[in-house]
Amino acid sequence: MTQNNQNSRGIPTAYGPVSGLDTNSRNIKVFKGIPYAKPPVGNLRWRPPEPPNSWTKTLTTSKFGMPCWQPHSENAFVWSRGVFERSEDCLYLNIWSDLSASGPKPVMVWFHGGGHTSGWGHGEIFDGTKLAELGVVLVSINYRLGPWGFLAHPLLAGESDQNSSGNYGLLDKIAALKWVQENIENFGGDSQNVTIFGQSAGSMSVCALMASPLAKGLFHKAIGQSAACLNQFDQDSNGFERGIDLIERTTAKTLKELRALSNEQLSEATMASSKWNNHSKITIDGWVLPEPPLKTFLEGQQAEIPLLVGSMANEGHLLFPLNENLTKSQLENYLNRNYGQQFNDEFKHLYKTDLDQSPGLAQREIYTDHFMAYSMRLWAQLNTQKKQPTFLYFMQHVPPAFQIYLAENPELNLPDGPRSAGAYHSGDLAFVFNNVGNIGLDWNQKDYELASAISRYWTNFAKSGDPNGAQLAYWPTYDTMNHNTLVLDNPVISINGIRKEKLDLIAKATTDN
Repeated sequence: MTQNNQNSRGIPTAYGPVSGLDTNSRNIKVFKGIPYAKPPVGNLRWRPPEPPNSWTKTLTTSKFGMPCWQPHSENAFVWSRGVFERSEDCLYLNIWSDLSASGPKPVMVWFHGGGHTSGWGHGEIFDGTKLAELGVVLVSINYRLGPWGFLAHPLLAGESDQNSSGNYGLLDKIAALKWVQENIENFGGDSQNVTIFGQSAGSMSVCALMASPLAKGLFHKAIGQSAACLNQFDQDSNGFERGIDLIERTTAKTLKELRALSNEQLSEATMASSKWNNHSKITIDGWVLPEPPLKTFLEGQQAEIPLLVGSMANEGHLLFPLNENLTKSQLENYLNRNYGQQFNDEFKHLYKTDLDQSPGLAQREIYTDHFMAYSMRLWAQLNTQKKQPTFLYFMQHVPPAFQIYLAENPELNLPDGPRSAGAYHSGDLAFVFNNVGNIGLDWNQKDYELASAISRYWTNFAKSGDPNGAQLAYWPTYDTMNHNTLVLDNPVISINGIRKEKLDLIAKATTDN
């Protein structure tokens, strides 16, 4: 289709034609707010997403869809989002593509983070123009969050043909991937070369979709940034306990009353329920996830695809709680409970620098290493055992900290300067999307150079399953003996394992306990 025809008639989709907008890049078009499912409201609340209604007139996609319902947040470090409009009618996706280039091009589908309780996929930091310039079609989506996206409850399971409830946010992602399979070729994309990638909760979703039978064949490569899904799910695995606790804080007793609850009532209930807030939002529902993903991966039953995963050097900073009043004996109890008394002295030795500052800091750093660096290494290890190309990274470069969702008011004014937060959780986002300089403050030349490298690694991987390319430091595949890891810093280097003694101890203690 010629550019003029595209402008006049729109691009066809299975549901109706859409027209895009020019970006600040000469060849890249953006399509904002394309519906990929019906609004999940009324009787469709807490149900699997249904295909969108069709339309006949060309849909001008000039405005992003609303963020899904979530709490406002104004004092949350780099993750502050301020006060904004939100809606249950939020199942929309966005596309960046060079329609003038010959295709088909690899497709990258982005899942945003936010603990499965907050965030959206269309913030300025996620602008896909720069990645599209590197020869991919970039898709970002919004998906249901919090209780709207992940409430599991016996009443909901009882009405389900699959006896399943919860994981609606994962079902949204599956629906978006099905939409991509149906329609992306009309936007210059290759439906047989789709890479899913995400950060934090988005990365947990990538991991979960690799284990879900419902997502089989919908994507062909995966990138996970700063979170996996390989926990044990040995407590309240189906989510009923926390779902019942949440709903008991409302007036609802029946399905009809559940669906009549206002968004404000649901939001207030989530804030009042410690059981809801203290657990993973993903559940083992018997349908989307028939079993804990760790079991699926250990048995080698996950998707057989190339994988690129990694984490940041200072993930726990202001992300995980720091108990400044923790005593040494309480730390020992924590270690005994989680790893076994026989490993107590080894942990205290390896984390001595943190322990010398406070037992609370040592606890947080052990938890952070387990949840982040170790789980990403384990994810890489289990994928390598499937004989799939696997690449592990660790970002040590310290970016400036800024409010990543507030493009017009990014400044944080940290007492010790913008780079005093270390390589913090989410500090990789502007680099991956090569939007350094387009959002945030206090960038320098090293930031620009690293962003250029990271975005090329990511897009090279999406194209071929191998991140390597011209003028990039060589990234060896991961292997379970050397734990080959690309350190994203200045310069970029490859080493045999980061924090190896600590992660080896966590692995040993976790296996033995």
